[in-house]
Amino acid sequence: MRLASAAPAAGGGGGGSGDLKSDQAVWSRASKDLGGLSTSVKTGVSALETGQKGAAPTGVESATAQAELYQSWKTYLENLAGKCAALRGPLEKAGQGQYENDEAIRGGFDQIDAQYKDTPATGGDGGR
Repeated sequence: MRLASAAPAAGGGGGGSGDLKSDQAVWSRASKDLGGLSTSVKTGVSALETGQKGAAPTGVESATAQAELYQSWKTYLENLAGKCAALRGPLEKAGQGQYENDEAIRGGFDQIDAQYKDTPATGGDGGR
């Protein structure tokens, strides 16, 4: 398998034209799909919260671990939904060509990455 712009094995020029084409409809669709994903994740968080009600009897060690796990997943899913929602704008702008260059696009995505960090691992006695 060879990339279109890679030079052929026998020498000579690459097979690609060198012009990268971007389809605005693809970027818009990706943005819209992230919005749907964000909504689905929020629905999952709501179901998780409903299932958690009354699930933690007091004085049981496994209940404490389960409560920690629940909180960890809730935080993770809320951040995931927020990240999906936050990525919609940059994707839409990238498709519309409103960012002036690759560095500006990268900066937009870097800001989102800085805001939404993965949650630290939980469980066991390591966090105490």
